[in-house]
Amino acid sequence: MLTSVFIAAVSLALFWMAAFTLWWQMHAWRTPEVLASTRFSSPDGDEHVSFSLLLPARHEQAVLDHTIQRLLESSHTDFEIIVIVGHDDPETTAVAEHAAARDPRVRVVVDTHEKKNKPKAMNTALPHCRGDVVGVFDAEDQVHPELLAHVDHAFRTTGADVVQGGVQLINFHSSWYSLRNCLEYFFWFRSRLHLHAQKGFIPLGGNTVFVRTGVLRDAGGWDPNCLAEDCDLGVRLSSVGKKVVVAYDSDMVTREETPGSLMSLLKQRTRWNQGFLQVYRKKDWKQLPTLGQRLLARYTLMTPFMQAFTGLVIPLNVAIALFLDVPVGIAFITFLPAVTALVTFVFEIVGLHDFGKQYGLRVRFAHYLKLVVGGPFYQVLLAGAAVRAVWREQRGRNDWELTTHVGAHLDETAVSRQGVPATREDVPA
Repeated sequence: MLTSVFIAAVSLALFWMAAFTLWWQMHAWRTPEVLASTRFSSPDGDEHVSFSLLLPARHEQAVLDHTIQRLLESSHTDFEIIVIVGHDDPETTAVAEHAAARDPRVRVVVDTHEKKNKPKAMNTALPHCRGDVVGVFDAEDQVHPELLAHVDHAFRTTGADVVQGGVQLINFHSSWYSLRNCLEYFFWFRSRLHLHAQKGFIPLGGNTVFVRTGVLRDAGGWDPNCLAEDCDLGVRLSSVGKKVVVAYDSDMVTREETPGSLMSLLKQRTRWNQGFLQVYRKKDWKQLPTLGQRLLARYTLMTPFMQAFTGLVIPLNVAIALFLDVPVGIAFITFLPAVTALVTFVFEIVGLHDFGKQYGLRVRFAHYLKLVVGGPFYQVLLAGAAVRAVWREQRGRNDWELTTHVGAHLDETAVSRQGVPATREDVPA
């Protein structure tokens, strides 16, 4: 009897977790009005804020110059680019200094920390920022020339302290896991973050995030010891009532590439999961004014681990229902999480179609098949990353495992869709 009650309780908990996650994931598509409200409004040509664009780069000599050149093509006229390089990284430093010699809008700041990571690099550059707004990009980013103009307009018309733009992994065809990785970004930036901004609690994305310089300095910059410094900053700013605006437009997103190997993806997810755990344990989210915000914060910061748990337990529940002698009612309850998983699969298939349509990418039957078949294996990967994150946190290991980039997203289609004709120089060898 106790076993049946336990099984039913776990099944119902998993069902509601999956149902809430799916509902939040679908937030942007609830009505045409909600979908329209998630986009940038068109700028009017006026420029009211200046930008300091931080570009931390470590062992990124293969992609850095392309990113700098794209930023320099911005239609906004009042910005500077601060490239942050390590004192022990001569190859990347050479690329950055060459770009600075070509254009005075580019400056190079050297990070001399013995143990390096992204937040330490950005904190090194923060005192050098001259702009009204600090923007963050990654060294492999492909940035739209009109983005800064749209962000300027968003600050002026909304009174925001922070503007979070969209980020999209684009090379969905590279591997079976890159397909799911791209869809995760699509749902997160296209829909889920808008709900967080509406509720007043938001874990910021790692780049294409813009913060008023005064607000950032008052907050003390980024936590140098947190592996999810973007999430941590969003939580801290939300906790003190700063206004965050999220805007997603497929023409304006910053395009990136998925990790190049399963091991690289595992390490990246481990870092993110461990960072979320660190933010949860810091308890800044407890300063949020309402119970609803605090519950959302608790759920969000623990989501990576609950998703991993869900992915492993749902097959077990189905097996229990099929092969163990349990009451019929309990057997039906154990199938509830599988029902939400099936609905999620259907929504993902529709999302993949929409993703391909928005970005002008040809989605074939094989891609839909990979999406469905790869789902359970991807959950196993997420579970492994979550377990590894807990293990590293318990052992006090918080070294930064760098994700390498090769420019897989810089293909001719991606470049031409961003409004610049593709050339051989645009496409890495």
